[in-house]
Amino acid sequence: MRRGHQRRRRRGDVRHGALLLLAEGPQNGYGIIRELAERSGGTWRPSSGAVYPALSLLEDEGLIGPAEDAGPKHYQLTDAGRAEVELLADRPTPWDDATEEATSRLGGDADLWKAFGEAAMAVRAVVQTGDPAAGTAATAELVALRKRLYGLLADAGD
Repeated sequence: MRRGHQRRRRRGDVRHGALLLLAEGPQNGYGIIRELAERSGGTWRPSSGAVYPALSLLEDEGLIGPAEDAGPKHYQLTDAGRAEVELLADRPTPWDDATEEATSRLGGDADLWKAFGEAAMAVRAVVQTGDPAAGTAATAELVALRKRLYGLLADAGD
């Protein structure tokens, strides 16, 4: 989907996602944003304007605290945060939920859309390096992939 045209996630999804990620180990806000996007295959990319206030609220609630050993502005779960994660165990992860929602809206298969999102994130990484040779090689790969995908459609009619 084009940026700015993403469907809003349910209230509490950023909170839930941050808690689940912090249950795996300390992270900073940027790491949480990046990990949520990666785990959803790019179908959900919460903004810093959603993540940082959620982290602040979680800290105010006593569910997370600073993880000084991990680096500046890294957070970790408190005992209360670990208990909260246990309460959320029966809910689907918000990144899986986002992928399923995108699939139902766009049709097709969740794995296909997740792979597409991951490929788009890889293209973005190539662009961000600013390496012209990598950009040229990535363009050639995408052109070849497009041709192979249309070949799959042509073969499907047989």
